[in-house]
Amino acid sequence: MPRIYLDHAATTPPDPRVVEAMLPFFTTHWGNPSSIYLEGQEARRAVDAARKTIADLLGASPKEIVFTSGGTESDNAAIRGAAFAQRARGRGNHIVTTAIEHHAVLHTVEQLEREGFRATYLPVDRDGVVSLDALAEAVGPETIVVSIMTANNEVGTIQPVAEAARIARERNPRVVVHTDAVQAAGSLDITPAKLGVDLLSLAGHKIYGPKGIGLLYIKNRTPWQPFILGGSQEKERRAGTENVPGIVGLAVAMQLAWQERDAFNAHVSRLRNRLLFELPERIPDTVITGPADPERRLPNNFSCCFRNVEGESVLLALDMADIAASSGSACTTGALEPSHVLTAMGIDRDLAHASLRLTLGRHTTDAEIDRVLDVLPGIVQKLRALAGA
Repeated sequence: MPRIYLDHAATTPPDPRVVEAMLPFFTTHWGNPSSIYLEGQEARRAVDAARKTIADLLGASPKEIVFTSGGTESDNAAIRGAAFAQRARGRGNHIVTTAIEHHAVLHTVEQLEREGFRATYLPVDRDGVVSLDALAEAVGPETIVVSIMTANNEVGTIQPVAEAARIARERNPRVVVHTDAVQAAGSLDITPAKLGVDLLSLAGHKIYGPKGIGLLYIKNRTPWQPFILGGSQEKERRAGTENVPGIVGLAVAMQLAWQERDAFNAHVSRLRNRLLFELPERIPDTVITGPADPERRLPNNFSCCFRNVEGESVLLALDMADIAASSGSACTTGALEPSHVLTAMGIDRDLAHASLRLTLGRHTTDAEIDRVLDVLPGIVQKLRALAGA
């Protein structure tokens, strides 16, 4: 059997239809979209068309879409841009986020604390769901930004973003609400108006698009200021020559993801449920992380911890068996510390070190899940025996 790829939360293989749409903008239509001559205007039309397509998919206006280099930049730009704009208007200096955000959010907020802002990190329950009571208590007259991810990248927990946005605005109508929708984009309805958010981050490579491209949705009239300067691109909101192939690819990837979402969700959830319900039966002392209810987590996400096993050893053994998997966020691979998401959920540090994340994709098959269910129990049993457990 060929290698089995089960780390789609880290990145997805580019869809051939996306690649085909991008190719002309590497070859025949390579102009700079800021140039006024023919080659530049060909590129400009492609960027404008892609922006319109994406805006329509999000129920937004084209002027509310800003292209970035990916989810990390979008998160940075959203939070820093809103925080400084709000503080400049004298509205306060308090930021609220959750303890389980991606580090693109957490490290940005931590840096803002070093720059004079104040921050509150909301707790989550054992399933990784943010406490709305803690949110209501945290938001006050000085709160300027609330950032809550749509769905967690490690354990797949879907957050009540719309309800959180409503609560935040009841407490302070002038607060700016941001959501990191990077993991959710291919599976959930992330229409900003339905989520009730002012800012939304998205990345192409999580939805079978290219790496190095993302977007930031900025609701019209939201207090916000750019932090990448040096040009008038993106209506002076993000300086730098536009990544035309990436922008075209992002638009096609989003179109396909939106059109095929129901079929995708049905396919991956069926296969994921096999892991969710069968793996604990085959491997004793398996602790499911994230919601046990499949409807409350992303349909392609399975995550767990194995007692008395080192997670990295499991990953290495799976790789030798031609199965690509992860212990959590790809952005923290190699870190010695246990996952901040798992520890925030109340999982002890030793158990958190034994985490496994399997995230399925469009082309995952029953035969591949069969292989995982056959191979993984033996790996865990052998590692436990070596550890004397």
